[in-house]
Amino acid sequence: MYNCIICRYHEIATKGNNRNMFERCLVDNLKHQLKELGICRVHRVRGRIWIDRADGGAFSAEELDAIRPRIAGTFGLESFSPVVRLPVDMDAIRRAALEMAPEELGPVLAEKECVTFRVRARRSNKRFPFRSQEIEVDLVTSLAKKFGDGRFRIDLKHAEVTLGCEVRDEFAALFWHQYPCPGGLPVGSNPKVLTLLSGGIDSPVAAWQIMKRGCPTDFITFHSAPYTPPETVDKVRGIAEHLNTFQQHGVLHLCNLAPMQKLIRDNCNERFRTVLYRRAMLRIAEQVAKNTGCRALVTGEAVGQVASQTIVNMNTINRAVDMLVLRPLVGADKLESIRIAGEIGTLELSNVQVPDSCTVFAPSQPSTAVPEPLAEAEELKIPGYPEVIEKIVADIVSVA
Repeated sequence: MYNCIICRYHEIATKGNNRNMFERCLVDNLKHQLKELGICRVHRVRGRIWIDRADGGAFSAEELDAIRPRIAGTFGLESFSPVVRLPVDMDAIRRAALEMAPEELGPVLAEKECVTFRVRARRSNKRFPFRSQEIEVDLVTSLAKKFGDGRFRIDLKHAEVTLGCEVRDEFAALFWHQYPCPGGLPVGSNPKVLTLLSGGIDSPVAAWQIMKRGCPTDFITFHSAPYTPPETVDKVRGIAEHLNTFQQHGVLHLCNLAPMQKLIRDNCNERFRTVLYRRAMLRIAEQVAKNTGCRALVTGEAVGQVASQTIVNMNTINRAVDMLVLRPLVGADKLESIRIAGEIGTLELSNVQVPDSCTVFAPSQPSTAVPEPLAEAEELKIPGYPEVIEKIVADIVSVA
């Protein structure tokens, strides 16, 4: 019976004169997510975004199963519900609720003698003769009569089953399910950024977090061929492909860092290698970002997590570039990153064990405090440093 889907946003509602821009961006993202199905129409109606079939018919169960995960991953939405769209008439609303109840309530009542239940009504149409509370009482009373008064226990805070009702100027809507979405801002409402993406747990989560703030992202990953196998790149490509399901598309740049790593190994203090590697990575990423219209760099760093992520070392690394470096996970602990990675679907991909560029020529005892002047002095020992950076950038392979 579901012939429409209501999409709710939260943060966008707090925007002022720019709200229309955020709404348009959200509609564009939903159209992109649903384009492959070829059956949906997306449109705005006064503070809500609605999705219906282009032919005006009802969605099949199979179509709803295909639609749900696509909407559930869309940034900017707080939740969504499949609804039955009805005339603005209390008799029609009551009749539809009673018709839908056996399918929605029947399985629950078959397992339990008594179910906690509530109705949540919202009346934006002030000409409708029933107030929100009156709608709720009417529907609860009607359903209790149908199934027996003893089968329901009203619980307004923690009900097992909730029937929702919206009465608008144009139509009324009934729904039994409310699915959560990630919230945040729609991708594209802020400028594009470039994420330094590794095969670890943290950087994919950082990319997801920055997309949640409305930034589309491209990706750059560093490998060390021939010292790392092709599987190193394949793993990161898989992660980037998964992250791209949350946005319209981001390019992956494949960068071989081995030429710089060998020079650092041969000319610099072993304990400073990790910081020097990271400074080179940022310089390379900055050039790629400038060449591709990205306005900031994004990393998965968190304070104190490893030797290169102490306050002193993060400052030394950061000062290698002029571009803004965003660190969405800077205050997160590892368990938080693992939890989010599991929720967004990158954890299993990250847990595949393959070597990465960070382990190539890694120091046995990395320094946790490399002052910037000392890092600069070490870099002066590297012959042709700027030219090597330029050659590495020129040799980058970009995967659309």
